[in-house]
Amino acid sequence: MRLPRATAARTRRAPSRALSAAILATLLTFAPHLAGAQGARAPFAVEYYYKIRWGFADEWMELYRKNHYPILLKQQELGRIVSMSAATPVNHAGESNRWDFRFTIVWKDAETAHDDFDASSIIRALYPDQERFRKEEQRRFELLVEHMDIPVRLDDLKGWKR
Repeated sequence: MRLPRATAARTRRAPSRALSAAILATLLTFAPHLAGAQGARAPFAVEYYYKIRWGFADEWMELYRKNHYPILLKQQELGRIVSMSAATPVNHAGESNRWDFRFTIVWKDAETAHDDFDASSIIRALYPDQERFRKEEQRRFELLVEHMDIPVRLDDLKGWKR
C-alpha cells in the first residue's frame, strides 16, 4: 500500500524529529551539570539502581562487593570519585517499581562521570585471574533484571528556610 505523498514525507521526517527531541532532552538534562557555576567543575552525582532476579540478591551483592566495588575504590583513590554510598529498601514494592540496590556515586565532575576512562589496568592489578573475573562479572550481569543510571542534584538543605 502506498502512502499519500504528504503522509510519506511526514513519516520520513519523524525519525529526525525524534532524534532532535532526544538530543534536546539530553542537553537540557546535562547542560546545567556540564556548565557548572560560571564554568567551574562541580561534583556530579549519579544514582545507579539495580533490580535483581528474585532469590539472587545475596549472590549478586557478593559479586558486586568482590568485583566492582574495589574498582570504584581505586577510582576514588585516583580522585575521580568524591564519595559513594549504598542503599537497599526496607520494604518491597510492586514488581514494576521494585529496585533492590542503589549505589550513589558523586563524581569529581560531569566530565569525569562520562569520560572513556580505561579501568583495564586497575582490573588486571586487582584480579590476576582474568578468566575468573570475567566469569563472575558475567554471572553478576546475568542476575540483573534491570539497571538504571540516573544523574541527580544533591542538596544539603543548608540554603532552605526554616
